[in-house]
Amino acid sequence: MVFSSILFLFRFLPVTFLVYYLAPKKIKNLVLLIASLIFYSWGEVRYFPVMLVSILVNYAAGIGIDHFRGNKAKCRLLLIISIIFSVGWLAFFKYSDFVLQNINLLFGTAIPYLKLTLPLGISFYTFQIMTYTIDIYFGKCQVEKNIINFGTFVVLFPQLIAGPIVKYTDISSELRERTVTLDKVQEGTAIFIRGLASKVLLANNIGALWSEVETLGAANISTPLAWLGILAFTLQIYFDFSGYSLMAIGLGKALGFTFPQNFNYPYISRSVTEFWRRWHMTLSGWFREYLYIPLGGNRVKPARMYFNLFVVWFSTGLWHGANWNFVLWGLYFFVLISIERLFLKKYLDKFRILSHIYLILIVIFGWVLFAITDISVVGQYFSRLFSFTGGEDWIFYLRNYGVVLLLGAVLSTPALKKVGEMAPKKMRWLSVPITLLVFLVCVAYLVDASYNPFLYFRF
Repeated sequence: MVFSSILFLFRFLPVTFLVYYLAPKKIKNLVLLIASLIFYSWGEVRYFPVMLVSILVNYAAGIGIDHFRGNKAKCRLLLIISIIFSVGWLAFFKYSDFVLQNINLLFGTAIPYLKLTLPLGISFYTFQIMTYTIDIYFGKCQVEKNIINFGTFVVLFPQLIAGPIVKYTDISSELRERTVTLDKVQEGTAIFIRGLASKVLLANNIGALWSEVETLGAANISTPLAWLGILAFTLQIYFDFSGYSLMAIGLGKALGFTFPQNFNYPYISRSVTEFWRRWHMTLSGWFREYLYIPLGGNRVKPARMYFNLFVVWFSTGLWHGANWNFVLWGLYFFVLISIERLFLKKYLDKFRILSHIYLILIVIFGWVLFAITDISVVGQYFSRLFSFTGGEDWIFYLRNYGVVLLLGAVLSTPALKKVGEMAPKKMRWLSVPITLLVFLVCVAYLVDASYNPFLYFRF
């Protein structure tokens, strides 16, 4: 079940919110826990026990760490057990076949693949669970003794499958006490619809162009169409993922939770360093807080600092997918950030327009690595981008997708937001009918459309 579906919008969501709002304050978390487990199990019922065991093991680990607070060795052991357990599930489901594939290639063996289906959102909720036990160990938060509250944190359906990555400390107080007001519900609904429109009206329509280019193959397209295709993916992945993040944030607000911002117009950045402060901000923050800083961060000698960066970006690439193209994508950004730290950043700061062009090109090249899992095809696509191969195929696609590409390019910047802020207060009531109209258009599209992918489900 995905947010951008008729089933979710007109069955699961109304029933869940109705029961939640009518329920007494004492059992609201129980209502959310049950609803979230139903949401998770709808498409992954066979992995329901995995989720339950993950909740129980990490809940027990937190209780144990708090109980043995005076015994550092026991606390450390419990922390290690909880991390190994959580990362172990992720490694088993996500990387088993990747490891077997590389063993077969290296040693000429023929070990059969496990062909496991990846549990929904496992990359996201694994990181969320780890923040709880790590923060308990370091005394950054109090232990959660109510298993209903803890289970709600782990499996909370708005951000379960695609983030933002919500740390326990982000919502610990709201798990115990929160207020749902009409203003919050209205604001959350508006944010949700904005995210739904980003996903349904922009990401889906723009993504159809990239799907067609993929189907044609790199060897069969002109250079202009190759550029149009990867530009389409650049916009699709932004509106797809940021749209889902907005929907999660909006749903959370309507339920009384405040989730952290996950995107802040990353394509207006002027350096790769700035880009990663604006793109998937909760993931960047997680790696900084729980991996980069514990390794020593930038408080160490330069050689060690760059090693720390290497570990972080290797891990970031691998987190995104069990394939070498994702590892190369992560290391690609490691090299660029290292170069910026060494000397390039000071020059980028001086040249505003050139730095924007630099960032967009760098990111587009990165998305080629990210979007195409076959390394040989990656090479073909880069070759096509710079081979100046002529043809008229791009004219057809530009006619069909030119308007939505232009709209996506504009809306990936804060231009519309600034226009809205400049509007007179007496005209802001128009936001309500406009939002309702946008929602109706989204629903009409979903009723009629067959193309409704979500790129981050595979992560």
